[in-house]
Amino acid sequence: MASVTTRSTPLPAPWDGVRAQLHDRGLRWTPQRRLLVEVLARTDGHVTAAELLESCRAIDPATIPSTVYRTLDVLEELGLLRHAHGPEGREEYHVLPREEHGHLHCAGCGGRWEIGADDAAALVATLAARDGFAVDLSHLVVVGRCRGCGAG
Repeated sequence: MASVTTRSTPLPAPWDGVRAQLHDRGLRWTPQRRLLVEVLARTDGHVTAAELLESCRAIDPATIPSTVYRTLDVLEELGLLRHAHGPEGREEYHVLPREEHGHLHCAGCGGRWEIGADDAAALVATLAARDGFAVDLSHLVVVGRCRGCGAG
């Protein structure tokens, strides 16, 4: 079994309180959980669980997928991550989301852009007024073609 080398320096905020929060939920602070948190602390934007597992396994090949997935669920409950689904239905995580947002995905070039709450406000308001439907913006993915690929 490979040995995991963890940093001797403290984790950066807001990750520095994760150990205590995991303990509060009855979870141990294992080397694999610490490694995942360290990888996430160096990650910006969107990442899939498979990418996180690969990054962790590059450091510790014994990283177990179930530990990664369970820990991701808890970190989402703590507000450090937000999961969403890409156009292919692939689950991905947004690390340290500042605000809830959806995504535009170009079927031509594969480009991705975020849709902020202000940009989606009219659609969200229409669905709420017409259908009584509350939109979870983080799960909104609009697939189409960008200007560069020739919308239409």
